[in-house]
Amino acid sequence: MRAHHWRRRSTSLVLIAGALAVATAGSAPAGAADLAKYTEQLLTWTTCAGGRQCTNLLVPRDYADLSAGDIKIALARVPHTGTNFKGSLVVNPGGPGGAGTEFASSVASLVGPQVSGQFDIVGFDPRGVAASAPVTCMTGGQTTRWLLLDPTPDSRSEETELLRQARNISAGCLRYSPTIAPFIFTTNTVRDLDIMRAALGDEKLNFFGFSYGTTLGAFYAQEFADRVGRMVLDGAVDPSLDSMQISRGQSSGFQGALVRFAEDCAKRRNCPYPGDKQDVLDGINGLLATLDKRPLPTGSYEPLNQAQAITALFWSMYSPDFWSILRSALGQAKSGNGEYLQWLADQSADRIGKYRYGSNQNSAFYAISCLDSPATPGRAGLTAAAQVWSKKAPVPEMARAMSWGNAPCSFWFDHVAGQPEPVTSTTTAPIVVVGTRYDPATPYPWSIALHEQLPTSSLLTFDGDGHTAYGAGSTCIDRAVDTYLLTGVAPVNGKVCI
Repeated sequence: MRAHHWRRRSTSLVLIAGALAVATAGSAPAGAADLAKYTEQLLTWTTCAGGRQCTNLLVPRDYADLSAGDIKIALARVPHTGTNFKGSLVVNPGGPGGAGTEFASSVASLVGPQVSGQFDIVGFDPRGVAASAPVTCMTGGQTTRWLLLDPTPDSRSEETELLRQARNISAGCLRYSPTIAPFIFTTNTVRDLDIMRAALGDEKLNFFGFSYGTTLGAFYAQEFADRVGRMVLDGAVDPSLDSMQISRGQSSGFQGALVRFAEDCAKRRNCPYPGDKQDVLDGINGLLATLDKRPLPTGSYEPLNQAQAITALFWSMYSPDFWSILRSALGQAKSGNGEYLQWLADQSADRIGKYRYGSNQNSAFYAISCLDSPATPGRAGLTAAAQVWSKKAPVPEMARAMSWGNAPCSFWFDHVAGQPEPVTSTTTAPIVVVGTRYDPATPYPWSIALHEQLPTSSLLTFDGDGHTAYGAGSTCIDRAVDTYLLTGVAPVNGKVCI
């Protein structure tokens, strides 16, 4: 898979978790006394877009060398509306590469009125993202060329071109953003979170993380165990997995979601491939094979190619709310028009013009996840993984794309992570880990794994489809999480909701 694929609900935004392991800095970070300048800073809030209040948080560029200067982290909050103020609830939508300032408004409208009444909902753009010292690794034109590149090379020349462009992403980070690209690994963002907690005036960090945001929360619980407040981790990433293991898990997750889509489509009168689920899967495979040789007209930026169709399929698995749109898009493609599938792909990439994008998410995803991760394999390893993962996959081309999507991290300029290990924490605070049974992007076994790694956590399960559970339509999930945020009492471990 090429880049993160967004999943948009009517009121929330969640990003796919990228392949990463926790980063460990090469030298010891600054001590508490050295950080007083940052932890004791006063935040000045001003009214900004959407009725939010905004400010900037000053943090060190490099915690191992405070003389390297500072950067600003963009914060936004929706102030509490009631009288029983409990402090801030910091939220993160995932990624890596997801901006969180607007997400504060989404969460404030999503949580129960008592939660928004008692907590300031605070979102932030992590370092390297959006308004927080944004990293650039690709220009708009380079981003488009990368996203349109064949993600399932079936010749030596196609492999060579994919690897060439993958190598250029790393070089672009150092060319366009040399002063920030080496410092945006996850451990630094976790340290930023603790500076944020202190500057907000909170003794404990109350945190609600989705997808990759669960990694931020889990490692905060490891590094700052005595400062954990109420913490919800929805759609967990398993910290013990390396990049290729994460991609393998996601590949299986998306394949499972596609089968469930095919089963649902086969029951619908407007399904473009009548018959049973295998007929639907055969239709999708036939479309992808055709697009590999002959793109479809769209009337837009360029004809629809296989890369965009694969992206559209990934994106559409994030929520069953998208399945009806995908049915229509596949029906249109069957009739010879790729416009709707291209639209879905463009939504995933935040594309707003032929060579224009609404955010730096496509650069930030690789800049953070590749720096965090040990190097992924080169040509031979990616080829072998693509062959193994696709062998029995219902939609083989998507499985192959999952392997080759790791190519940029094979050439990254640096890797600050050692081999991934299970997270550990001595916190006594109850934590809630939420897992969705058929989550394609953060498969359910990962939530089980993170729950087992955090001794004080309770596992809350949504027996449904889509990426992450809160706000997905389960009153049971929403009520259990809201009650925990308000009272600090976690739901019974093992609770299952529909």
